[in-house]
Amino acid sequence: MRIANLADRAVLLTGDGTAVDVADASGGRFGPSPRAVFEAWDEFTAWAAEADHGAGRPFDPAELGAPVPDPRQVFAIGLNYRDHADEANLDHPEDLVVFTKFASALAGPDVTVELPSDRVDYEIELVVVIGRRVHRVGPEEAVRAIAGYAVGQDYSERAVQLRGPVPQFSLGKSYPNFAPFGPAVVTEDELDDPGKLRLTAVLEGPSAGDEAVVTLQDGTTADLIFPVERIVSDLSQVVTLHPGDVVFTGTPAGVGAPRGLFLRPGDVLTSTIEGVGTMTNRFVAR
Repeated sequence: MRIANLADRAVLLTGDGTAVDVADASGGRFGPSPRAVFEAWDEFTAWAAEADHGAGRPFDPAELGAPVPDPRQVFAIGLNYRDHADEANLDHPEDLVVFTKFASALAGPDVTVELPSDRVDYEIELVVVIGRRVHRVGPEEAVRAIAGYAVGQDYSERAVQLRGPVPQFSLGKSYPNFAPFGPAVVTEDELDDPGKLRLTAVLEGPSAGDEAVVTLQDGTTADLIFPVERIVSDLSQVVTLHPGDVVFTGTPAGVGAPRGLFLRPGDVLTSTIEGVGTMTNRFVAR
């Protein structure tokens, strides 16, 4: 399944480019709130597998919002790709490096991002959405708690993030639209292997210089230091994870700061994860 948010209502995206309204198709049993689908995950997936959803309606992909616009918690994992830790000249972590992006930064997949400064960086990420309440679970149970996956970008204003006396990771990463994700939450049965997905971030615009298009990031989830089941399990040793919670799982090498490249007005960044989807963000001056 591909579960999305269309005009603040939960929908199923179909293979023919239409959307089925979950609340209408289920006779009000599920939805219309996007998060409500994940709060009744077991019942919803059983219904979705058997029900006749009826015909969908055409939609404009630009209308899609964040698949979960109001999660209880948003987590982000740092230094979680081997090549990214290497480009930062840092040791591979032995434990999760965790921060948060505040929920007001969440946005749909194809939003325009206002740049608060000339120090805004990009990081394509596989996003995990939680489908079951869990606390202190092992990796095997953690896998069963994952509802699905989405494409995400973790934008960062590096000056605020790194200013003293101590870094302000969460604050510098939480300007409006600094956490776009989507276009849908894709369940594992739609993917060959979540542990072997290709991620690419492609730039057009002034920051691309003389080249029309530049591939900034090209990695694979096979390079994750902590795979998704380990992330969920390790988080659950401390916190209780709730249905609809969102986890940004880290980024591969190629981010802007190490190369002195930051986003500029007029840039267009297209982020793609194999089998999961594509989203495009445009950047303007604030």
